[in-house]
Amino acid sequence: MATGSDPELWERLRTGDHFALGELFDRYADDVHAFAFRRTASWSTAEDVVQATFLSTWRRFQRNPPGPLTGPSARGWLLMVASNECRTLFRTASRLRKLLDRLPDPAPEGDHAPEVARRLDDERRMSAIRRAVAQLPRHERETLELVVWSGLTMAEAADALGVPVGTVKARLHRTRRRFPDLLTRVALTEELS
Repeated sequence: MATGSDPELWERLRTGDHFALGELFDRYADDVHAFAFRRTASWSTAEDVVQATFLSTWRRFQRNPPGPLTGPSARGWLLMVASNECRTLFRTASRLRKLLDRLPDPAPEGDHAPEVARRLDDERRMSAIRRAVAQLPRHERETLELVVWSGLTMAEAADALGVPVGTVKARLHRTRRRFPDLLTRVALTEELS
């Protein structure tokens, strides 16, 4: 619940009391939002303006606090800050439009359906492979992922796993012997389901 008059809150804000800004926010956020909506004709942009208004107010009071509040209400001062924030938004949007207008039109793209189909097929195949690999013991799965999929040398994989190189070679040998059988079982399971 907001307490104190605007001049009292203003003075508290001048001394760095962020709670005073919260109380001013509670008191005037709806007014700032309505003002910003009328300036921008956008509810979401008006919300952005409210946030920017109170953030700018806080920054201003932190860097170079204004003098004492001369009137009974901070509402007019906050609406002027909101007005400046609206102008900043309009300038930014205008610059962006001008930049986009200067960019060349994108080259026409061909049909992307084959690429989408290829990616879906890749995901389906990789999903089957992942199910097969998941049936391997963890130490064999990690070795396969490091050496076969990630391209580490056996020495690099041994170092990463903290095991001798001979252990990596033995794991890969067992994995390669079992892996084709695992893939076949996964494919048969998918066909039967």
